[in-house]
Amino acid sequence: MKIQLIRHATMLIEINGMSILVDPMLSEAGKMAAVSGVTNSSDNPLVDLPVDPLSLINTDAILVTHTHRDHFDDAAREYLPSGRLLFCQPTDRAAILEAGFTNVQAIETSHQWNGIRIVRTGGQHGTGSIGQKMGPVSGFFVESKGEPSLYITGDTIWCAEVHKVLEEYQPQIIICFAGAARFSTGGPITMTRDDLFKVADYAPSSKIIVVHLEAWNHCGLTRDQLKAFVEDKGLNEQVYVPYDGELMNY
Repeated sequence: MKIQLIRHATMLIEINGMSILVDPMLSEAGKMAAVSGVTNSSDNPLVDLPVDPLSLINTDAILVTHTHRDHFDDAAREYLPSGRLLFCQPTDRAAILEAGFTNVQAIETSHQWNGIRIVRTGGQHGTGSIGQKMGPVSGFFVESKGEPSLYITGDTIWCAEVHKVLEEYQPQIIICFAGAARFSTGGPITMTRDDLFKVADYAPSSKIIVVHLEAWNHCGLTRDQLKAFVEDKGLNEQVYVPYDGELMNY
């Protein structure tokens, strides 16, 4: 398995000879409005893509965890082939079809594709009224014979749904969407340092890759802060924080 972090939650995953583009957010830096009311008022995304977006259009499939603009933006709709196989959560299928994509596979529970099993998992994109306003989000568990099993958390905090996935599937690799994203009111809507510590503590045999950092203006947790936390907690052998564009082999 190969995993390349492109930027934020956008990744390329190669498994069982297939390539999957995850959460394509392909805009140039500063092309989308900032989330209002937070300390960093810069327009989004905060950094440019480390690759030419045209280099990302020939994957075998696309996986969209949810359709918030930092995971599936107008540039992705423009660049990506409309007939490419696209996996999503059921509540997003209509909107993706309306955006012009024609080969949309909504995953209710699980789906088999070219020797790869994709299981949709739950999550909580925040708590209270903020979590309700953020709408449904999904993670995905991916496995194939001869490959390490992979859990993509999606935009979620530590919650019962994440706990259930770790207990039931015991993934060998976990990609955590972090950044401690939050608005001017309410609690975090993605994983914080403490959430990541809970994941690491509950799944000590799993390798954890942390993404969703330093590309969107309401994500306050930086790579340096997270790396210092990982060092302080003695998690260097378990938790890895890649840079944009970095390729990892498992």
